[in-house]
Amino acid sequence: MNALAATNRNFRLASRLLGLDSKIEKSLLIPFREIKVECSIPKDDGTLATFVGFRIQHDNSRGPMKGGIRYHPEVEQDEVNALAQLMTWKTSVANLPYGGAKGGIGCDPSQLSVSELERLTRVFTQKIHDLIGVHIDVPAPDMGTGPQTMAWILDEYSKFHGHSPAVVTGKPIDLGGSLGRDAATGRGVLFATEALLNEYGMNVSGQRFIIQGFGNVGSWAAQLINEKGGKIVAVSDITGAIKNSNGLDIPSLLKYSKENKGIKGFHGGDSIDPKSILVQDCDVLVPAALGGVINKENANEIKAKFIVEAANHPTDPEADEILKKKGVVILPDIFANSGGVTASYFEWVQNIQGFMWEEEKVNNELKRYMTKGFKDVKEMCKTHNCDLRMGAFTLAVNRVARATVLRGWEA
Repeated sequence: MNALAATNRNFRLASRLLGLDSKIEKSLLIPFREIKVECSIPKDDGTLATFVGFRIQHDNSRGPMKGGIRYHPEVEQDEVNALAQLMTWKTSVANLPYGGAKGGIGCDPSQLSVSELERLTRVFTQKIHDLIGVHIDVPAPDMGTGPQTMAWILDEYSKFHGHSPAVVTGKPIDLGGSLGRDAATGRGVLFATEALLNEYGMNVSGQRFIIQGFGNVGSWAAQLINEKGGKIVAVSDITGAIKNSNGLDIPSLLKYSKENKGIKGFHGGDSIDPKSILVQDCDVLVPAALGGVINKENANEIKAKFIVEAANHPTDPEADEILKKKGVVILPDIFANSGGVTASYFEWVQNIQGFMWEEEKVNNELKRYMTKGFKDVKEMCKTHNCDLRMGAFTLAVNRVARATVLRGWEA
């Protein structure tokens, strides 16, 4: 089942639990606006290259739409649609005054020079500048993009609308980016994990963790969990996977990974098949890479007691059912990885106020939001007698539905 089908399924289950009217259900599913633009640029060798850019704006009943822009060869409308809808539910669960959006350009950034990427970003911004804005739709980095991409968007947008630092988040610090934003998704994963374990009378210290994916989210989660006394027994990335039952030396691994562009060859653990990492013995499994990695083929073999979804849509619905029967507790992606968008909200607030926060304040506020978010999800679980995924979805859908009805849009 692809990401869009799975998101729609979770939405419909939540809608049934809430007893939503079919008219409002339909209005919540249909995107507010779908934008598809052609972006042609001269390449460095003088030839012309054409790419297709998307921006799907899903819902704005609770505030401006919010979501990343990804540069990837497989960016296509259905996937962007699913991710835009997911952003609506994610911002709602975190109780941020936002709706959801997502965008991207179908390109391979590794095959483009820096100047080609800049030209492509500026052309894309020119095509959508009147459809985004501080109080309309606020983009952010995603796969294949980063602070530099946001800096180009800010600059190009400002040519049309005047200096507008709050039009994008995830910017370089020198252009109004927020301290603590880089670590925020990984830090949010730590706070979410702490809240979950506390519910069972446990804490991070002494628990055995496996982290699949060692990019920005996975590496920060590993570092912060390790600092809290968690034992990380296995890690994987695109280059390979390593395991050490006594716990990996995370500071050394982070240094090695940075120097060697991957964890392959690290001597502080045994090399294992990357496909087997999810079924290794541990207490908490943190998938922090791609979607669909936990499926009906491997769900029965998973030994973890808790799964914290740091990636988007890592667990297929079929695997969900198998794991539920096994008694595995899954903390869903729309809550577990919402630390990034929460810190983006803090950046947006700072830009609007023209008053920047210390990093300590960013981290303290993030902990407050994540802890409160978990309590709200648990409350919905009790009300509707459901698991954490449905608790998060009912909480999110209910907030958006209420805003929609209050604004008189349901007709």
